Amino acid sequence: MLKHELRKKYKNLRAAISPSEASDLSLILANHVLQIPVWDFFYFHTFLSIAEKNEIDTLPLLTLLQGKDKNIVVPKISGPSALENYLVTDNTSFKKNSWGIPEPTDGILVPESKIDVVFIPLLAFDMHGNRVGYGKGFYDTFLQKCRKETVKIGLSFFGAEKEPISDIHDNDVRLDYCITPEEIYTF
Repeated sequence: MLKHELRKKYKNLRAAISPSEASDLSLILANHVLQIPVWDFFYFHTFLSIAEKNEIDTLPLLTLLQGKDKNIVVPKISGPSALENYLVTDNTSFKKNSWGIPEPTDGILVPESKIDVVFIPLLAFDMHGNRVGYGKGFYDTFLQKCRKETVKIGLSFFGAEKEPISDIHDNDVRLDYCITPEEIYTF
């Protein structure tokens, strides 16, 4: 299937989830993270959810990471297809950008070379670890700057597409894992 077809399909599926169901599923996803062997790492990057798009709520994941004493890093858009990464501290303040994404207003920049684990937003993924995002290229650009060993984990309300995504590009970065409420996929 083509990416634009998958975007349309999964935006509609996600819109059909009630807010309370999304909250319950987000908590299940956060608990599943405990089963992935990443707990010896220190720097964990995660997206912050766009509530208006019914995305996975990453607050339970953030709470889990804080409870495990991990360094939490969140993105801020810094240009076309470019992200800067900021360490979350007690003093970090957030403001929603024009797309409704909460971003840190300032703070301590963390270079991509320090990031060990990245939790990645997506709309769909296939059985080979290819993913479909919103199509702006922010995460592919960011992931290409990370170390090869950085663990890439997708979060999805839905299972993998059985058919491969047919329009994968050379700059698309594959996942190592994808967590859904029913299954943890390893690629």
